[in-house]
Amino acid sequence: MHDGEPAAPGAEQHEARLVVVTGVSGGGRSTVARALENVGYYVVDNLPQALLLDMAELAMRAGGAARRTAMVLDVRSRAFSTDLAGAIRALKERGYQPRVVFVDAAADVLIRRFESVRRSHPLQGDGRLADGIAAERELLAEARDQADVIIDTSHLNENQLRRRVEELFAGEDARRLRVTVLSFGFKYGLPPDADFVIDARFLPNPYWVPELREYTGREASVSGYVLSQAGADDFVRNYAELINATTAGFEREGKRYLTVAVGCTGGKHRSVAIAEELAVRLRQARLSVNAQHRDLGRE
Repeated sequence: MHDGEPAAPGAEQHEARLVVVTGVSGGGRSTVARALENVGYYVVDNLPQALLLDMAELAMRAGGAARRTAMVLDVRSRAFSTDLAGAIRALKERGYQPRVVFVDAAADVLIRRFESVRRSHPLQGDGRLADGIAAERELLAEARDQADVIIDTSHLNENQLRRRVEELFAGEDARRLRVTVLSFGFKYGLPPDADFVIDARFLPNPYWVPELREYTGREASVSGYVLSQAGADDFVRNYAELINATTAGFEREGKRYLTVAVGCTGGKHRSVAIAEELAVRLRQARLSVNAQHRDLGRE
């Protein structure tokens, strides 16, 4: 089945371990490769067809993440051949079940894309863009005919193409945004990778309570003290609602990791307690969340 649908729909599409990506230049191969990386594939770009079997065997022997491997074939490779069918047959004879993804687009769309970036087509030579596109399409005709998935990107932007690939090759968990709630101390500097920065210094500091000073925000006594302060519950609830409201948009834009940094003076009491509670509230909203504490133990 074509137009972005797998030949054999069902759970198998999420269990593919070996993907071969090819298609016309300007069609979106690099976007497909990045999308496969997003969902856990090890991607090898610009691989000659002659090395398909060797790469597959290396990936299987390596195990781990490399067992999900995508190989991108590019006509710019001097070793590119037209015998993709033979290469795929060789993989199947060794027991692999590769899925072949072919990206395509209308000639006028490809011409506009090349002109917009002021690049020549890799097979254009001294001719026109249209000549290079036609030559490549002829070279890839057999590969297109035997593809399991054909994605026409003529009317897809990058985000739409990425989502299409993720829908085909990842389960829901792999596509979801992963949130890290990170406590920190302002005196040690802002986390450079923070997407949100939350300041908990408006709350009373347990440091000045002698019986709490030596404990951290992970202990019930400190956490209870911080969260019982006026405004604390509203503070956590409002930020949980704000973050939850943005996650769908981040996912649509292809963001896979979100860091919410919660700061207090030293990163020991207030920020830790708030970060832990915020993580709980976000999990209750069915988000994938973990809490980390950057500066815990530095005092």
